[in-house]
Amino acid sequence: MFRGRCAVSVGLSRVVEPVGVLPQAAWRLDARPEIAADEVRIGLERLNLDAASFRQLSVKHGGDGAAVRGEVLDIIGTRGKMQNPVTGSGGMLIGVVEEVGPDSPLQVLPGDRVATLVSLTLTPLAVTDGLGGWDGLSEQVPARGHAILFGRSVVAVLPGDLPAELALAVFDVCGAPALTDRVVRGYDRPSVAVLGGAGKSGSLALVAARRAGARTAGIVVSDRERETLTKAGLADVVAVADARDPVAVSTAVAEALGGPATVTVVCVDVPGCEHGAILATASGGTVIFFSMATSFPAAALGAEGLAADVTMLIGNGYVPGHASFAIDLVRSVPAVRALFSRRVAGN
Repeated sequence: MFRGRCAVSVGLSRVVEPVGVLPQAAWRLDARPEIAADEVRIGLERLNLDAASFRQLSVKHGGDGAAVRGEVLDIIGTRGKMQNPVTGSGGMLIGVVEEVGPDSPLQVLPGDRVATLVSLTLTPLAVTDGLGGWDGLSEQVPARGHAILFGRSVVAVLPGDLPAELALAVFDVCGAPALTDRVVRGYDRPSVAVLGGAGKSGSLALVAARRAGARTAGIVVSDRERETLTKAGLADVVAVADARDPVAVSTAVAEALGGPATVTVVCVDVPGCEHGAILATASGGTVIFFSMATSFPAAALGAEGLAADVTMLIGNGYVPGHASFAIDLVRSVPAVRALFSRRVAGN
C-alpha cells in the first residue's frame, strides 16, 4: 500500500515567490496542470483541512460555512496551494492519479486512487468547481481540480478494505502513532499522557503507547469526551482538564498516573497548551507536540522558565512506515475504527 519517497525533485521549479525557498515556505506556487518529467498530477476528490486550520477559520467566521468556503477558495486561488495564513498549516488530499512523469520515482500508476501524505502547504493545487459540494462546516472538503506531487513526496494507495473518507482521516494523522511508538519504546516502564486523547491523532497515540507497553492517561476537555474515550477503552485512565490550564493539566496527569508522565503527547488543536504539557512531564521525559497550534517559542521558553529537563519533539508527520502502522491500528482495534467512523460521519 505504501508507495514511496525518494530524494530527488523538491519542487523548486514550482515556486513563484519568493524565489529560492522550498515550496512549503513559498508565498505562491505555480499550479499549472502540465507536469515535469519527475512529477505526478492527481485529479482531486477530497481535501482534508487540518484540525487547527479548520478551527481557526470556523471561529474567525463565526461558524458561517459560506464564509469559510470563500476564504479557502481565496487562499488556494491566490497562493496556488492551501496554507492557512494564520496557522501556517494546510492538510492533505485524496484523488486519482491522472499522469505520471517518466522520471517520477513514486510508485503509482494512472488510475490509482491515492492519498497524499505531504502537506497541502507545499502541494501545488488548483480547484475548478468552486468547492460547490462543500458547506464549509467540516474538515473534509469535496473538490474537483488537480494537485501536483514532486519526486520527493510521500503518497499511499488507498486501502481497498476501508472507506476512502475513513482512510483519509487516518492518513491525516498517521505520523502521531508511529512517533509515539518510537519514543515510548525508548523508556523502561513508561507512562504516557495524551492531551486531546479523544481526537483522531490522540486516540491513535493512546493505542500506540499502550501497545508499546505504557500505562496511559487520556486527558480530555469535557465530560462528554471522557465518556466517549472511557467507553472506547483506549486509555487506562481518562481525566478532564483544560489543556490550556497548566496547573489543571499537571494535576490531572499526576492523579491519573500516580505522578508526572514519562511521555506527554499534545494532540489539541487550540493554542496555549505548551506549559501544561511541560509541567505534566517527568524530568528526563519527552513532550511530543503534534498540534499545528503549538507555539514553539512558548514551548522552549516555558521549559526554560520551569527549569524542566525534558526533551521536546516536533511531530513532523513523517516516520518511515507511518501509513501502514496507523492503518493496522485501525484495522486491529475496533474501538479506534468506530471512533474514526463516527468522526467521519459527523463531518
